[in-house]
Amino acid sequence: MKTFSEFDSKGCYSYKKIAAVTVPILLSMLMEHIIGMTDTAFLGRVSEVALGASALGTVYFLAFFVLGTGFSFGAQILIARRNGEGRYRRIGRICYAGGFFLVIFSLLTVASIRYLSPVLLPRMIKSADICAATMEYLDWRAWGLFFTFISAMLRAFYVGIAQTMILTLSSVVMVLANVLLNYALIFGRFGLPEMGIAGAALALTVAEGIAMLFYVVYTVRKIDLKKYGFDAVSAVFSPGILKKVLSVSAWMMLQPFLSISVWFFFFLAVEHLGERSLAVTNLARSLSALPFIIIHAFATAANSLVSNLLGAGKTNQVWPLIVKIILFTGCFVTPLLISFILFPAFWLHIYTDNQELVKASLNVVYVMSCGSFIQIAAFVLFNSVSGTGAVKTTVAIEFFNLFLYVIFVWYVVIYLKTSPAGAWSAEIVYQGVMLVCCLLYLLSGKWKDKKL
Repeated sequence: MKTFSEFDSKGCYSYKKIAAVTVPILLSMLMEHIIGMTDTAFLGRVSEVALGASALGTVYFLAFFVLGTGFSFGAQILIARRNGEGRYRRIGRICYAGGFFLVIFSLLTVASIRYLSPVLLPRMIKSADICAATMEYLDWRAWGLFFTFISAMLRAFYVGIAQTMILTLSSVVMVLANVLLNYALIFGRFGLPEMGIAGAALALTVAEGIAMLFYVVYTVRKIDLKKYGFDAVSAVFSPGILKKVLSVSAWMMLQPFLSISVWFFFFLAVEHLGERSLAVTNLARSLSALPFIIIHAFATAANSLVSNLLGAGKTNQVWPLIVKIILFTGCFVTPLLISFILFPAFWLHIYTDNQELVKASLNVVYVMSCGSFIQIAAFVLFNSVSGTGAVKTTVAIEFFNLFLYVIFVWYVVIYLKTSPAGAWSAEIVYQGVMLVCCLLYLLSGKWKDKKL
């Protein structure tokens, strides 16, 4: 069966095909967003310290997490290119090499978090209570990297070959496990100990392990292992293939690591404004995740489909595809952002029943919504650039953008000591600069002859 056959009259992927690839990705991300909502909703009823510490702990963890997912994202670009070329047996070898690397890398990363964090965090976090709670969270959360890195490689395989339904199924399994374990471990139900913020971390780690096992079993039972080269056991470790994957993935690891590191800097800056400001920012972060995952799902599809088009030699259809995906994304995200602006209190009450906290968060929601609207086009374009294989260009764009972002946050938050809403205006600057840079690169046409 040929994977990509649903084109419109002009030879571009149809809206039906875009939806077929995007919807399972979107559903999986929505399921995973429920995990974040559950953590925030439960911890928001424990204390503001727990709520703020979970934000810092999550962002700090993500700085390490995106190194592995960035590697898998680079592998996904190569998988999609080989899929477009019809060279299917090379795909399994890419997965083997990537999986071998990620297993070793995950163990090193877990050790780094557990042994470096006690040295670094007390020097960065002002509140002793928040610092202690953040460390308690990370002690359990770090172990999840082993499971998530393996899942990330399998996820890259399915997105690259455009068979994305498994993403939804595995996410449903993980969400069900996490919600049940969250309730039991945070509050001490069903005979389990009351662990508070540590319970949230342990629940998610166990849920990720269950999801990883689901991925593995599904792959063995449902995928034609011979077609995709998984029967070539000799390729489990191939230095040549690993070198090829790293030539793309190294840049994809650097880019999100820089992004999350700067995002962590943003949270540290806000934490210095006080525990209430950090709690407000965590609420806004949780709320902003909903439009972001919709945008991210479409952007992920854009990355895979652009790479497949280039593999098939259809460079003239890349721009029509990008325009379609941006319009498609806007149809989903714009009504949601309008509801945020019109009914912010309704959405905030999902995460907390503290009226003062809700009132303090209203202006942040308005500013966050404006940034998310710009993000619709900016993030789709950014992922389209990486889909062309111009990974060094995406890193250069991100580095320039983050440099401006850090200067803006330092001036507005640390120097002027503005409100949380003023701090979130940095997102508008960030998304605007990304939009312009990516647009200029794609219009230049330099990506058309890029070989992988």
